[in-house]
Amino acid sequence: MLMSVVNMANLHKSFHSLPSLRPSASSLQHTSNKTFTGSRRIETKGAQTKRTLSLVHSWRQIQGFNDWENLIEPLNPILQQEIIRYGEFAAACYKAFDLDPSSKRYLKCKYGKCTMLENVGMKDSGYSVTKYVYVTPDIDFPSQDNCGRWIGYVAVSTDEETKRLGRRDFLFAFRGTVSYPEWLVNLMHSLVLARFDPNDPRSDVKVEAGFLSLYTSGGKDNKFTSGSCREQLLSEVQRLLNKYEGEEISITLAGHSMGSSLALLFAYDISELELNRDVSNNVIPITVFSFAGPRVGNLGFKKRCEELGISVLRIVNSKDPITKMPGIFLNENSSLFGGKFELPWSCSCYVHVGVEIALDFFVMDKPICVHDLETYIEFLKCPKLLEMQDQGTDFVEEFIANVQSKYCRCWRNAAKSMVNINAFSTFVCYWWIAAFVNVHLSGYISC
Repeated sequence: MLMSVVNMANLHKSFHSLPSLRPSASSLQHTSNKTFTGSRRIETKGAQTKRTLSLVHSWRQIQGFNDWENLIEPLNPILQQEIIRYGEFAAACYKAFDLDPSSKRYLKCKYGKCTMLENVGMKDSGYSVTKYVYVTPDIDFPSQDNCGRWIGYVAVSTDEETKRLGRRDFLFAFRGTVSYPEWLVNLMHSLVLARFDPNDPRSDVKVEAGFLSLYTSGGKDNKFTSGSCREQLLSEVQRLLNKYEGEEISITLAGHSMGSSLALLFAYDISELELNRDVSNNVIPITVFSFAGPRVGNLGFKKRCEELGISVLRIVNSKDPITKMPGIFLNENSSLFGGKFELPWSCSCYVHVGVEIALDFFVMDKPICVHDLETYIEFLKCPKLLEMQDQGTDFVEEFIANVQSKYCRCWRNAAKSMVNINAFSTFVCYWWIAAFVNVHLSGYISC
């Protein structure tokens, strides 16, 4: 379900004008008649207090009850802040990931659970980390051990934060692709049966083989982890549900790129197994905040997620090629008359799940920024852009440069030590971008 577009800027044409907040005509071809005009304001302390009071009473709507109806146009300021907040939780995975081959924690988290959020600048986040999550790609790659790699973490809102939120929030945050095997997993684009419920395999529900493999494959037990990513997550959510039995609870998943795919698979898994139930058998709401996420499954997967009541909010950059994959040619648009009539191959097409908010930014000499999570987050903080305009600066060019300098330099330097992984990742990303641009210019894809 596509509901909104934010045409933030046509940066490759001009760096010297205020980015348009009107939906682009090409983007409207893929959205409903509801558009996000981008109304913004800078909150005062009083406004923040009002926002807190409102969140206590409206958290279900903010978490996607009724698919964010009337919250997208214009973008509700509380929802805007929550999107940014959960995006920063996902970004913390990159900041804490150890890419130094000489470190004892190589490919693990650099910090202990008690200090991780503090060390990445989120001391006052109001959450406590309860578990680290690891994945083991089911692919052997020369020069890299097939060991568990830190993919994210589980955190729970503190008592004080719970009062502010209006419920106890279980947070599951996931990073995107970093290592060679993870890149190869991303290229495993065949659709396979999910089979999460042993009593009902659901032959119509299929997901990408690579994402499923990453989610379900288990490596050798070690001091960091035991079991597959799926086993770790299911055991932890069950433990937390037992610990906070009787409280009002929400389950929130935030992921970037490949991490958003794992988040959606986990959300579906919990719902299919009916683990999101309280002591009174009431359904605990599950919300996925997906940043720059690719497609995960077929039409059957999408329909089943909707039946289970999983709320998915997709934040995408319309210039980001990763969000067009897999299924560049065969996707949710491979139907007749707006989906009223399905073609014979529709069941084998990849389909996006959820409500979409689309940003629009691109810089010709820095194409990698189209997929960068920190750039996504900063573009959502629109008051900062408006302040720069008021100061009369060449704010778009300066903004992109600042984001790249602030967040990407340390990432690139660390990545260079990973046996040329930076060169490999850059090559793959540039290859995807080039392929996307070539197809776009040929008229086969409209963004």
